[in-house]
Amino acid sequence: MSVPELPAAVLWDMDGTLVDTEPYWFAAETELVGRFGGTWTHEQAISLVGSGLRDGARVLQDQGVRMTVDEIVGWQTDFVTERLVAPLPWRPGALALLSSLREADVPTALVTMSIRRMAEAVAAAVPFGGFDVVVAGDDVERPKPDPQAYLRAAELLGVDVTACVAIEDSPPGLAAAVASGAATIGVPHQAGLPEGDRWRLWPTLVGRGLEDLCAVADELAGSRG
Repeated sequence: MSVPELPAAVLWDMDGTLVDTEPYWFAAETELVGRFGGTWTHEQAISLVGSGLRDGARVLQDQGVRMTVDEIVGWQTDFVTERLVAPLPWRPGALALLSSLREADVPTALVTMSIRRMAEAVAAAVPFGGFDVVVAGDDVERPKPDPQAYLRAAELLGVDVTACVAIEDSPPGLAAAVASGAATIGVPHQAGLPEGDRWRLWPTLVGRGLEDLCAVADELAGSRG
């Protein structure tokens, strides 16, 4: 029986994939719009899932928030970070899968549109030192769905992105990962994800291991070939 080839690296989205921060972002958006006399619906919040914070800030400005983009991003990040207290709300199965990757010496990167100080705080909270590289929203010029963040993560790790597996939960993140060339797994959470030939959907990370990642990578590599 042949041993499956390990991914060159596994690239993880953060919000909604590794840790369940989306309810905090929703609350931040609702409170901020409310402070300026507006209303913010759940549907509007869902529409921003996975987007760059600066893009989201411009949407909030359109809803009447009279603050600069940088002020909005900073305020939201403070709001969410203050609520990320131990134990963090890890997504089901995420830490177990991440731990199996560390045990197998598979390189990992955290690839998020949250700003670096928040991303580093979450990465530091992983009890076994989960990530070799962190690429945050303020490290790139073009947010997801552009693939720049994933391409940067692969570059920092010194690997071919097409030999990597990416894990995402949002439509912009899924699009970014697929466009980068990584074998992509979507794990829907707050926002629905479409079926497609160029990625695979898992309902949860619970029970998933390294062999499952290898199988997806092999399958998608075959479909690309």
